[in-house]
Amino acid sequence: MRINRRNFLLTASGAIAGSALWSLHRSTLQGVEAATDKAVPGTVTVIAFSPAGKPLGKVTVPRVIKTDAEWQQQLSPISFEVTRHAGTERAYTGNSWNLHERGLYRCICCDNALFSSETKFDSGTGWPSFWQPIAKENVIETHDRSDGMDRTAVSCRECDAHLGHVFNDGPRPTGLRYCMNSAALRFVKLA
Repeated sequence: MRINRRNFLLTASGAIAGSALWSLHRSTLQGVEAATDKAVPGTVTVIAFSPAGKPLGKVTVPRVIKTDAEWQQQLSPISFEVTRHAGTERAYTGNSWNLHERGLYRCICCDNALFSSETKFDSGTGWPSFWQPIAKENVIETHDRSDGMDRTAVSCRECDAHLGHVFNDGPRPTGLRYCMNSAALRFVKLA
């Protein structure tokens, strides 16, 4: 089959139009997902924990919302990139991937209790890994289709900080691996 100029132009313009429509559809979907994932003013209910790691019960606290400038002032560059822009630190570079002390892992942004050393395990991945959060109420799990993958992202319920992802290849009793970024966590040693 011989392609003449008219057929070429029709085919090319159809491809360009299709591509433009797909881009519009994709950006609209991403915008809808982003809008539903954004923090809204108000309150959240989490489980509070004492400095000794004991649960104190449910508390309703104000949702922590700050501007990027305020977060940048509070956080290191890597913590800002990970928690506020869903970045990922390089494996084996964080300060808690190989930490074996007894304690709590709190949100670097708002101090919400997230994980306990009692559920931490060596996953061999270079990131701190846990088989469950300290309280399901303290985290949010959302569908994440970024980077061409289909995953479940984990965020802090109190401030919406991105923490990492959860996978179905962990140890018993849950079979889950909460693969977190050290840059999103602050370790507090238990006495």
